[in-house]
Amino acid sequence: MRLVVDLNRCQGYAQCAFLAPDVFTMHGEESLVYNPQAEQEHRERVARAIAACPVQAITADGLDGLAGGASDAAH
Repeated sequence: MRLVVDLNRCQGYAQCAFLAPDVFTMHGEESLVYNPQAEQEHRERVARAIAACPVQAITADGLDGLAGGASDAAH
């Protein structure tokens, strides 16, 4: 699964880091670090993280078929 975070849009709310800590982490208070090639085993958590992002900064390829259309939720 391929992830992209628009770091210009990201405001550091860290919802993704709470929901998918194996993929997203905060470095300091405002800097997000993430694995752009997340493992398939993290699909569900990543989908929740994408849906929870208040500024819709996260997009992903490879989340097809999960409830809520998470891959389409963030533009």
